[in-house]
Amino acid sequence: MSLIEEHEEGEYERAPKRMKTGVEDGEELEEGEDSDSESVGLPGDEDISGLSGEKRARWTATKFGAGRRVTVSFPPPCPVNDMVFLLTAAEEGGRGEIKDNGEESHRIAPSPVVHVRGLCEAVVEADLVEGLEKFGPICYVMMMPFKRQALVEFEGGESADRCVSCGSSEAVYIAGQQAYFNYSTSKRITRPTNSDNPNSGNKVLLLSIQNPLYPITTDVLYTVCNPIGSVLRIVIFKRNGIQAMVEYPSIQCAQKAKAALNGADIYAGCCTLKIEYARPTRLNVIRNDNESWDYTKPYLVRRDRGKGRQRQAILGEHPSSYGDNGYGPHCPLLPLPGNSRYKLNSSHDIPEVVSYPLPQSSSYISHNPSSVAMVSGLHPAKMNCTRIFNLFCLYGNIEKVKFMKSVHGTALVEMGDEYAVDRAITHLNSIKVFGKRLNVCVSKQHAVIPSQVFELEDGSSSYKDFAMTRNNRFTSAGQASKNIIQPPSCVLHYYNVPPCISEEQLLRLCSEHDTPGFVKFKMFDAKPSSKTISGLLEFDSKTQAVEVLTVLNHYQIRIPNGSNPYTLKLCFSTSSHL
Repeated sequence: MSLIEEHEEGEYERAPKRMKTGVEDGEELEEGEDSDSESVGLPGDEDISGLSGEKRARWTATKFGAGRRVTVSFPPPCPVNDMVFLLTAAEEGGRGEIKDNGEESHRIAPSPVVHVRGLCEAVVEADLVEGLEKFGPICYVMMMPFKRQALVEFEGGESADRCVSCGSSEAVYIAGQQAYFNYSTSKRITRPTNSDNPNSGNKVLLLSIQNPLYPITTDVLYTVCNPIGSVLRIVIFKRNGIQAMVEYPSIQCAQKAKAALNGADIYAGCCTLKIEYARPTRLNVIRNDNESWDYTKPYLVRRDRGKGRQRQAILGEHPSSYGDNGYGPHCPLLPLPGNSRYKLNSSHDIPEVVSYPLPQSSSYISHNPSSVAMVSGLHPAKMNCTRIFNLFCLYGNIEKVKFMKSVHGTALVEMGDEYAVDRAITHLNSIKVFGKRLNVCVSKQHAVIPSQVFELEDGSSSYKDFAMTRNNRFTSAGQASKNIIQPPSCVLHYYNVPPCISEEQLLRLCSEHDTPGFVKFKMFDAKPSSKTISGLLEFDSKTQAVEVLTVLNHYQIRIPNGSNPYTLKLCFSTSSHL
């Protein structure tokens, strides 16, 4: 569900195809079959498409006997892929251990927590509650929107049993799409509040904004959250990505907001909300601005320390900078989302139209927005234009990079727009690269002029134009929709690598370029027709991962007898560890 469907002119509206970077431990089985498994076909005169997994195992055990591993091909309309059955104890009723992919392991023990897969991208928490509450009372839901998965904790194990059993014997639909269920390896979903009471809540919600392509301000969150219930206070912080806390007047209001908004997109295809209950029971706001606001104290304005009373401005605010709502010209009126739950869960009447702030006029951007970032604190011997591009291209297109001759270790980076600059500042300011801490801010310049070009310490030019490079990742709507905006982490996602490259060769590549080696390695299973492979690399620290990405991103990998080189592409992963 997208809460703000329309973008500025020229922006895409299509939801991104989310990149899968792994699953919860124990929740999904690894792909691949044992090489010694025996493959058999299903006799044409016997149709078992309506049987549950356990009954299929009994049927297979009866046909082929216990103690053998066989692959059974189920023809249409059977809704499952080929399955590998380890047939055991046929003489005791034919119950067999079912493995989706042929590796021997025990069944997952029953648990009150159910792992849900195969969800559509538009699903929110309330859809899960609506579709599964028929099996029993639900006490907690944790959304995993990028994986299209969720964990649902029932109050009793019997309810979870009914859910898993029903899902294995018949189709269960969530928001109009069939979902798949299994027990979770967890017996309880961990709450941020660490409360022992499974039904506990809090009137303060913790919002994590994933893939924040556009600026997130208190005005944006107020517009999104207030229709559910009166918002009292909002605080935005940027410790690990962009997060915010929203305080409601009661736990009931917070519960309604969590159910209606958890898993939704603020803007179409981006700025996805992941909502949990926060630990604080009340927010303390000291000023009203873009990052914090107390709506019970509308006149709580910021006063700069040490300046005392401000000078009177003869003509008031800057010309044409703000409208009545703080977003420049009056925002267009957009209809509320079609999801009726967004309206029905409200404790008060909601107008049919709401004035939504559009990102192009957000007061989060400076009064004179610039698409040029100024980067200082660069290592003079190890940083050049190409390496700046390798790092900054994760947050927007790069047009030009120029080192300043008069200011040592400082460069100007012209990006595609001011939103790219804002994303770069949010995620790269104050990170350490080659032992020096970067300072990233908005430049007063509105374009990079190729003047006073000189030679850097590594022999490369102090100026480079990247406008025509194919390595820019936001050149089209389809390409941009595949990018997941992530803060730097110790895990890198690599892709576009030839299949012949091994873990040892990647380690050797790191060593040859004097960069730290990774400590853990994971290769994703590729389709037989795929010409490239991808995977994850984990490093000892975030700083090491940043340095490797800065040096090796877009490295040209040449293979023997290959006509064209492969361009190694790196980005920060959504996984925190392997």
